[in-house]
Amino acid sequence: MGDDRDDLDLDRALDSVGPRLRALRKRRGTTLAELSAATGISVSTLSRLESGARRPTLELLLPLARAHGVSLDELVDAPPTGDPRIHLRPVTRHGMTMLPLSRRAGGIQAYKLIIPPRSPRRVPDLKTHEGYEWLYVLDGRLRVLLGEHDLILSPGEAAEFDTRVPHWFGAVGDEPVEFLSLFGQQGERAHLRARPKATSAG
Repeated sequence: MGDDRDDLDLDRALDSVGPRLRALRKRRGTTLAELSAATGISVSTLSRLESGARRPTLELLLPLARAHGVSLDELVDAPPTGDPRIHLRPVTRHGMTMLPLSRRAGGIQAYKLIIPPRSPRRVPDLKTHEGYEWLYVLDGRLRVLLGEHDLILSPGEAAEFDTRVPHWFGAVGDEPVEFLSLFGQQGERAHLRARPKATSAG
């Protein structure tokens, strides 16, 4: 009986996604064509999602949540629990496991990402989209292709870049790589204050 109720709640939540997607897009003053360019989802699919003719899937909701600067919970209107802890719900997409670390609408979104060594991402497929990203490697080694650059980042190393530059990242060797990602949809940069001020020699 409980399973039936859960299915009903899920159906209700998914049915309400279309109007919410349209409201978020209108609030940001974004056209379907602009949203399509930012997410890689076709205009016709976006239109059918907003009208309720297309049932939303995780593959579609993840890039849309990113584009609108909201969490998946907000997109499907999951009820707030009153608990300040962030309950991590890992999501696997394109051979990566993503754990959202923030629920703040808009601004910079934080994720922990894990890429296994034998991920489908082994073959580089460079992408571009609006935004700015900052990566910090926790464990393993991360290969980052960025424009004409081919970099290997080790634990403790970081990279930041404009995501309009063609980019791709994946695991190096036989170990998984774990890293943090801070992503700003509107091109916000992460302001790092740990770097000491340069002193002039003189």
